[in-house]
Amino acid sequence: MKSSFRLLTFLSVCFFLLISVTAKGAKTEEETSQTEQPRELGSITVTAQKTEEKAQDVPLSMTVYGENDIEAMGMESLLDLAHFIPNLMIFSNGVSAMNSPSMRGIYSSASLNVSNGLFVDGIPILTLAGFEDELLDIERVEVLRGPQGTLYGKNTETGAINIITNKPGNDLRGKASLALGTDQKKQVALNMNGPIQKDRLFFGLSGKFYEKEGYIDNSYLDETANDKKHWFGKIQLCWVPVDKLDITFISSLLQYDEGGNDMSLSDLGAEAYGLPAPVNRIVTSGFTGKNESQTYAHALNISYNLGESLKLTSTTTRRVFEDVGSQDWDFTPAEIMRIDRDTKYSTFSQELRLDSSGDKLKWLVGLYYDNDYNDTYYFQDSYIPSMVLTTDREIEGNSYAIFGQTSYPMLPQISLVFGLRYEYQEMDFEDHIYGTVADNSWDDFSPKVAMEYSLTSNIMAYASVSKGYRSGGFNFLATDLQYIKFDSEKLWSYELGVKSSMLDKRLTANAAVFYMDIEDMQVNESVSLSEVYVTNAGKASAMGGEIEMRANLFDGLVLNANLGYCDIKFDEFQDAIGDYQDNHATCAPKYTFNLGAQYRYPLGFFARVDLIGYGKMYLDRANTYSRDAFEIINAKIEIDPNAVALKRKSYHEKTIRFGYTHR
Repeated sequence: MKSSFRLLTFLSVCFFLLISVTAKGAKTEEETSQTEQPRELGSITVTAQKTEEKAQDVPLSMTVYGENDIEAMGMESLLDLAHFIPNLMIFSNGVSAMNSPSMRGIYSSASLNVSNGLFVDGIPILTLAGFEDELLDIERVEVLRGPQGTLYGKNTETGAINIITNKPGNDLRGKASLALGTDQKKQVALNMNGPIQKDRLFFGLSGKFYEKEGYIDNSYLDETANDKKHWFGKIQLCWVPVDKLDITFISSLLQYDEGGNDMSLSDLGAEAYGLPAPVNRIVTSGFTGKNESQTYAHALNISYNLGESLKLTSTTTRRVFEDVGSQDWDFTPAEIMRIDRDTKYSTFSQELRLDSSGDKLKWLVGLYYDNDYNDTYYFQDSYIPSMVLTTDREIEGNSYAIFGQTSYPMLPQISLVFGLRYEYQEMDFEDHIYGTVADNSWDDFSPKVAMEYSLTSNIMAYASVSKGYRSGGFNFLATDLQYIKFDSEKLWSYELGVKSSMLDKRLTANAAVFYMDIEDMQVNESVSLSEVYVTNAGKASAMGGEIEMRANLFDGLVLNANLGYCDIKFDEFQDAIGDYQDNHATCAPKYTFNLGAQYRYPLGFFARVDLIGYGKMYLDRANTYSRDAFEIINAKIEIDPNAVALKRKSYHEKTIRFGYTHR
């Protein structure tokens, strides 16, 4: 704990030094306007607080990447995105489109509910089921760190990821790409958008096909065990019947057809079954497994300008994730453990907001409702009778919320932000095998108070206190009624931050330090030597920070450096097996970093290199098993004859790229 305190102190010192140095070195707007501004790094307009603002003006720790950044960094999925976000790691669970985010040390290990929500064009994805999306034809990605419960609600206690699709306009634009690689990799992607009727009706289309041979061999069946294949398609229609009204409908399909899990037995697992030690990337499974899933997502966004600064917005969404699979979990010809599953997760949501963005007072109020329905069938077969298991359950619930937030300038340089959300959830559970019926409900207030101070026109410091929470749920295998359900997890966060632009806006430097207090933590508690259930038996605290820097030193060269640090430990947690007080939380890397450099030559040459790193993390609550720190190097060289066209405001792009990427 002493080393963590020293590092947090160091980050705090860096934080205040950054304020001091930038305040002395920054120019006023009048001075800047009289000088030339070459190579200026523009501030992206975001909707992180559900109103349009410049990213550098939002008083919270946030990373934003635009369309050009996404392409330059080679981001194609959420797993790629996480490499470039401080204090974020996303784990693949070995099942298609089932990923677990770990933000600021809070990992979704105990329940299906995530602590870091994902929103795609307003569509909420708040469970591990289908926590994935293709980054194709995307305008920008916003990653918000810290509790976002006030504006986003449940399951955003450590942050939220916003993905916003490019909106079509009057210019016809299109792009197509073909990629071939090792292991018989094939990838085709295309997108096109433009007008159907000028100024009134627009369309957008995008699609992708990906295929790659697996890297795990099944020596028993003489075949690869985890071939990869998926499809993605999206259609968008935007109608502007009158100048004040905008209606946009977006529909997408993401489909996977893959082999068995991307995993095998460990040495300890093989020893437990009395099997020989496994060989790396080789299994001897007796049958071919499969992972098949598909996600249907639809969003209807309607906005109407009631006045010069008053806007009414409605967001209606529907999302269905279906997953069918079978795996041989002993990875041998023996029938020790084989499973078949068939699951469906569906969500309908409706949000209505009214916001005003006046010169001084800014505010918004909103109402939210959603309905969740989960239907899961799971069959586990084995020649060991005690391991034969069948599960057939349904969970359905509703959420209701009212929320609001306002920002008011108390003094010319000081603004106060206050927000509050009240949310009520009810959930019903039915197990069709054991006949268990249960219900539960939760309600919670999610307040936020922040103060921002503008030191200069280019430097803003802020302090905030906010609360978030993660929904409760059910232990569907519990036979003891006291373990059927568990309650919500709550988190208070205290944060200091600074955002700055220097050197004629050719350098941006942002930093934040935080402390988190987690109550009623959802943990996997061993209630006996053979029974493990999700309970609220844990308490934890965390401290850390993030530093992000981006510089455009001369034409074509961009450098970036991101660092995240988080130390999270259990303050209280014990069960029938042990006491875990002062142990590190699971799947929480001590640090993350990214160092990148890219150069774009005007005649079409592009090169980029990134060094990505993750710190040591523990894999179990006893801290017996761990994953060592590791680094990844990505390098990319590209020839783009039409690169000059990217600088035009309006263009018809037909690009064929030839290049080499090593990951």
